[in-house]
Amino acid sequence: MSSALDTPQGAAELAESLLPPLGNRWLHTQAVAQRAGEASPAVPEDDRNLLIAAAWLHDIGYAPELRDTGFHPLDGARYLETLGAPSRLVRLVAHHSGAVYEAEQRGLTAELAVYEREDSPVLDALIYADMTTGPAGQSFDFGQRLDEILVRYEPGSEVHTAISKARPYLTAAVDRTRARLADQPT
Repeated sequence: MSSALDTPQGAAELAESLLPPLGNRWLHTQAVAQRAGEASPAVPEDDRNLLIAAAWLHDIGYAPELRDTGFHPLDGARYLETLGAPSRLVRLVAHHSGAVYEAEQRGLTAELAVYEREDSPVLDALIYADMTTGPAGQSFDFGQRLDEILVRYEPGSEVHTAISKARPYLTAAVDRTRARLADQPT
Protein backbone atom coordinates (compact mmCIF):
# COMPACT_ATOMS: atom_id res chain seq x y z
CA MET A 1 0.00 0.00 0.00
CA SER A 2 1.24 3.45 -0.83
CA SER A 3 -0.20 4.93 2.36
CA ALA A 4 -0.27 3.95 6.00
CA LEU A 5 -3.22 1.72 6.86
CA ASP A 6 -4.53 4.10 9.49
CA THR A 7 -5.08 6.84 6.92
CA PRO A 8 -8.27 7.02 4.88
CA GLN A 9 -6.32 6.68 1.62
CA GLY A 10 -4.29 3.68 2.72
CA ALA A 11 -7.31 1.96 4.21
CA ALA A 12 -9.40 2.64 1.11
CA GLU A 13 -6.68 1.14 -1.10
CA LEU A 14 -6.54 -2.02 0.99
CA ALA A 15 -10.33 -2.34 1.07
CA GLU A 16 -10.49 -1.81 -2.68
CA SER A 17 -7.92 -4.58 -3.20
CA LEU A 18 -10.15 -7.09 -1.35
CA LEU A 19 -13.83 -6.19 -1.37
CA PRO A 20 -15.08 -5.25 -4.89
CA PRO A 21 -15.73 -8.89 -5.87
CA LEU A 22 -18.18 -9.07 -2.95
CA GLY A 23 -20.62 -6.68 -4.68
CA ASN A 24 -22.99 -5.30 -2.07
CA ARG A 25 -20.38 -5.67 0.68
CA TRP A 26 -18.16 -3.27 -1.27
CA LEU A 27 -21.06 -0.83 -1.75
CA HIS A 28 -21.77 -1.06 1.98
CA THR A 29 -18.13 -0.43 2.88
CA GLN A 30 -17.86 2.64 0.66
CA ALA A 31 -21.03 4.09 2.17
CA VAL A 32 -19.91 3.34 5.74
CA ALA A 33 -16.65 5.20 5.06
CA GLN A 34 -18.63 8.16 3.72
CA ARG A 35 -20.95 8.08 6.74
CA ALA A 36 -17.91 7.92 9.05
CA GLY A 37 -16.61 11.08 7.38
CA GLU A 38 -19.96 12.75 8.05
CA ALA A 39 -19.82 11.59 11.68
CA SER A 40 -16.18 12.57 12.19
CA PRO A 41 -17.04 15.83 14.02
CA ALA A 42 -18.25 13.57 16.85
CA VAL A 43 -14.68 12.45 17.58
CA PRO A 44 -11.57 14.40 18.56
CA GLU A 45 -9.87 15.95 15.55
CA ASP A 46 -6.77 13.77 15.99
CA ASP A 47 -8.94 10.63 15.66
CA ARG A 48 -10.93 11.54 12.55
CA ASN A 49 -8.64 9.84 10.03
CA LEU A 50 -8.51 6.73 12.22
CA LEU A 51 -12.31 6.60 12.29
CA ILE A 52 -12.55 6.80 8.51
CA ALA A 53 -9.77 4.23 8.07
CA ALA A 54 -11.56 1.84 10.44
CA ALA A 55 -14.77 2.34 8.46
CA TRP A 56 -12.99 1.40 5.22
CA LEU A 57 -11.56 -1.72 6.87
CA HIS A 58 -14.38 -2.83 9.20
CA ASP A 59 -15.60 -5.60 6.86
CA ILE A 60 -12.38 -6.78 5.19
CA GLY A 61 -12.68 -10.03 7.13
CA TYR A 62 -15.43 -11.00 4.68
CA ALA A 63 -12.86 -11.33 1.88
CA PRO A 64 -12.68 -15.05 1.06
CA GLU A 65 -8.87 -15.07 1.09
CA LEU A 66 -8.87 -13.77 4.67
CA ARG A 67 -11.45 -16.19 6.01
CA ASP A 68 -10.11 -18.22 8.90
CA THR A 69 -12.67 -18.41 11.70
CA GLY A 70 -15.60 -17.26 9.56
CA PHE A 71 -16.16 -14.39 12.01
CA HIS A 72 -15.33 -11.32 9.96
CA PRO A 73 -14.35 -8.88 12.76
CA LEU A 74 -11.79 -11.36 14.07
CA ASP A 75 -10.54 -12.45 10.65
CA GLY A 76 -10.16 -8.81 9.58
CA ALA A 77 -8.34 -7.83 12.77
CA ARG A 78 -5.96 -10.77 12.47
CA TYR A 79 -5.17 -9.88 8.87
CA LEU A 80 -4.51 -6.24 9.74
CA GLU A 81 -2.21 -7.39 12.52
CA THR A 82 -0.16 -9.43 10.00
CA LEU A 83 0.24 -6.26 7.94
CA GLY A 84 1.59 -4.37 10.95
CA ALA A 85 -1.43 -2.09 11.21
CA PRO A 86 -1.57 0.10 14.31
CA SER A 87 -3.03 -1.69 17.32
CA ARG A 88 -5.85 0.78 17.75
CA LEU A 89 -7.05 0.27 14.17
CA VAL A 90 -6.88 -3.51 14.61
CA ARG A 91 -8.93 -3.27 17.82
CA LEU A 92 -11.57 -1.03 16.25
CA VAL A 93 -12.06 -3.51 13.41
CA ALA A 94 -12.17 -6.39 15.89
CA HIS A 95 -14.87 -4.75 17.99
CA HIS A 96 -17.02 -2.90 15.48
CA SER A 97 -20.78 -3.03 15.92
CA GLY A 98 -20.96 -5.13 19.06
CA ALA A 99 -18.74 -7.95 17.81
CA VAL A 100 -18.42 -9.34 21.33
CA TYR A 101 -22.08 -10.41 21.22
CA GLU A 102 -21.58 -12.45 18.08
CA ALA A 103 -18.27 -13.82 19.38
CA GLU A 104 -20.22 -15.24 22.33
CA GLN A 105 -22.64 -16.97 19.95
CA ARG A 106 -19.79 -18.43 17.92
CA GLY A 107 -17.69 -19.57 20.89
CA LEU A 108 -14.93 -17.10 19.97
CA THR A 109 -14.96 -14.87 23.05
CA ALA A 110 -11.40 -15.78 24.09
CA GLU A 111 -10.06 -15.19 20.58
CA LEU A 112 -11.72 -11.77 20.36
CA ALA A 113 -10.59 -10.84 23.88
CA VAL A 114 -6.99 -10.76 22.62
CA TYR A 115 -8.00 -7.37 21.19
CA GLU A 116 -8.96 -5.00 23.97
CA ARG A 117 -12.12 -3.04 23.23
CA GLU A 118 -11.87 0.69 23.62
CA ASP A 119 -15.03 2.41 24.73
CA SER A 120 -14.57 5.73 22.99
CA PRO A 121 -16.19 8.27 20.70
CA VAL A 122 -14.31 6.62 17.82
CA LEU A 123 -15.83 3.18 18.40
CA ASP A 124 -19.24 4.79 18.93
CA ALA A 125 -18.96 6.68 15.63
CA LEU A 126 -17.82 3.54 13.79
CA ILE A 127 -20.87 1.71 15.16
CA TYR A 128 -23.05 4.67 14.13
CA ALA A 129 -21.66 4.62 10.57
CA ASP A 130 -22.14 0.86 10.19
CA MET A 131 -25.54 0.76 11.90
CA THR A 132 -27.02 3.53 9.72
CA THR A 133 -25.88 2.03 6.42
CA GLY A 134 -27.72 -0.78 4.68
CA PRO A 135 -26.18 -3.90 3.14
CA ALA A 136 -25.92 -2.29 -0.33
CA GLY A 137 -24.92 1.16 0.89
CA GLN A 138 -28.41 2.53 1.51
CA SER A 139 -28.83 5.25 4.10
CA PHE A 140 -30.92 3.75 6.90
CA ASP A 141 -31.97 5.07 10.24
CA PHE A 142 -30.78 2.92 13.11
CA GLY A 143 -34.10 1.15 13.67
CA GLN A 144 -34.41 0.28 9.96
CA ARG A 145 -30.89 -1.15 9.96
CA LEU A 146 -31.51 -3.39 12.96
CA ASP A 147 -34.81 -4.56 11.50
CA GLU A 148 -33.09 -5.29 8.17
CA ILE A 149 -30.45 -7.44 9.89
CA LEU A 150 -33.07 -9.32 11.89
CA VAL A 151 -35.04 -10.07 8.71
CA ARG A 152 -31.95 -11.06 6.70
CA TYR A 153 -30.75 -13.53 9.34
CA GLU A 154 -33.01 -16.32 10.49
CA PRO A 155 -34.23 -16.32 14.10
CA GLY A 156 -31.94 -18.52 16.16
CA SER A 157 -28.94 -17.85 13.91
CA GLU A 158 -25.76 -16.52 15.48
CA VAL A 159 -26.17 -13.07 13.92
CA HIS A 160 -29.87 -12.73 14.72
CA THR A 161 -29.30 -13.70 18.35
CA ALA A 162 -26.22 -11.49 18.69
CA ILE A 163 -27.88 -8.39 17.21
CA SER A 164 -30.92 -8.92 19.43
CA LYS A 165 -28.71 -9.07 22.52
CA ALA A 166 -26.51 -6.18 21.33
CA ARG A 167 -29.43 -3.81 20.69
CA PRO A 168 -29.08 -1.81 23.96
CA TYR A 169 -25.29 -1.50 23.50
CA LEU A 170 -25.65 -0.44 19.85
CA THR A 171 -28.47 1.97 20.67
CA ALA A 172 -26.33 3.66 23.32
CA ALA A 173 -23.37 4.05 20.94
CA VAL A 174 -25.57 5.53 18.20
CA ASP A 175 -27.27 7.86 20.71
CA ARG A 176 -23.92 9.07 22.07
CA THR A 177 -22.69 9.81 18.55
CA ARG A 178 -25.86 11.69 17.68
CA ALA A 179 -25.52 13.73 20.87
CA ARG A 180 -21.88 14.54 20.10
CA LEU A 181 -22.84 15.63 16.59
CA ALA A 182 -25.67 17.79 17.95
CA ASP A 183 -23.22 19.48 20.33
CA GLN A 184 -21.01 20.66 17.46
CA PRO A 185 -21.03 24.37 16.66
CA THR A 186 -22.81 25.17 13.41
